[in-house]
Amino acid sequence: MDRGLDLLAPVVVGDPEDGAVADGGVLQQHRLDFRGVDVHPAHDDHVQHAVAEEQVALLVELAGVADGEEAVLAPAAASGDIDIEGDLYAALSLPDLLSSEDRPDLTLDWHQRAAAVRTALRLRAIGPNPAAPPEESRLRGRLHALRRDADAIAHHYDVGNDFYRLVLGETMTYSCAYWSEPHCTLDEAQEAKYALIARKLGLHEGMRLLDVGCGWGGMVLHAAREHGVHAVGVTISTAQAVRARQRVAEAGLSHLVEIRLQDYREVSDGPYDAISSIGMAEHVGQAQLQVYAAQMFDLLKPGGRLLNHAISRRPGPVMDPKRSFLVRYVFPDGELHPLATTVDTLEMAGLEVRDVESLREHYARTCRSWVQRLDENWDEAVALSTPGRARVWRLYLAASALAFEQLRTGLNQVLAVRPDSELGSGLPATRAEWLG
Repeated sequence: MDRGLDLLAPVVVGDPEDGAVADGGVLQQHRLDFRGVDVHPAHDDHVQHAVAEEQVALLVELAGVADGEEAVLAPAAASGDIDIEGDLYAALSLPDLLSSEDRPDLTLDWHQRAAAVRTALRLRAIGPNPAAPPEESRLRGRLHALRRDADAIAHHYDVGNDFYRLVLGETMTYSCAYWSEPHCTLDEAQEAKYALIARKLGLHEGMRLLDVGCGWGGMVLHAAREHGVHAVGVTISTAQAVRARQRVAEAGLSHLVEIRLQDYREVSDGPYDAISSIGMAEHVGQAQLQVYAAQMFDLLKPGGRLLNHAISRRPGPVMDPKRSFLVRYVFPDGELHPLATTVDTLEMAGLEVRDVESLREHYARTCRSWVQRLDENWDEAVALSTPGRARVWRLYLAASALAFEQLRTGLNQVLAVRPDSELGSGLPATRAEWLG
């Protein structure tokens, strides 16, 4: 983040009778109150802060936020040992706000160190590893084998359809929305995303569309309803398949749409005129990425188009998945790839990449919208899942919004074509023509 930020003090709260008090200014309890924290650009050239230095040190050491490691924060947040009240974004941004140049001297005297150790012991940051919370994934089998992939998807997507509707909105779309108008609603932005993808794929009546990782059927419903397309959606989530089929029947589109409980690697009824892959490639894994690209190529007819809509990471080393909050609690076995890796792999499979568009800022806004819906319906969300699951989701979505805003992750739509026998793409001469 840029230097020059004002940060009002987070207030540490707790019951002294429970030992949840500040001793020598060191964090002693698990609840952090960020109500009233204001993070905004300042006019001066330094960081103004009233945060107790020892609190910052403890947060950084225990949560490992400085290194992007959340081995302590994740189980503590899932179990409720750490509870952040107020502005979650400000709390998650705190270590980043204190750059190496501006970070205060965090040297602790021996009284403060002793107090920090007591807090660390209470949070189980040191000592024997605590039992894993039930929200942590426990997968077995070979990485990205069909059975293990199905279990990984079930861990994340079979939380409950009602829970997802509560968080995602009526479209039940779990991917980046497209805010074509600044004041449109979340549901309108999700429909705008589907319309954008349909234009890029050139959908029209009579075409065959395959949507891999179809979720609750949003893309296939849009394609059939708006363009008369014959659409097949595949998912390996049983809960998604059940609800998607219900939605198709309720929309009166069963004659145009088929929902299958099927892995993309098992689809064999090509060729298709177009393929959409929306938020699915993140689950493929580096070891299977070439298999994925080859399968997309094989399932497309010559001249057919693929729209790969996926989150990307910045180039560089990959965090150890054992220390990744997202892998352990949210997306087990999920892997993000740099944009260049995706483009290179698609072209190695024989596809020609014709267009790349970044929607990074759109995903930040989408995640913030989901957090808002979760906060507004908190009691119902807890009742539909578990307190731990709801806490994990709130932390994960808020952290994801910041990751997109801070350019630590991106969201890209990559349009690729399988060249025809004369190596033509079939695309109009200009981008404006095929986007309409």
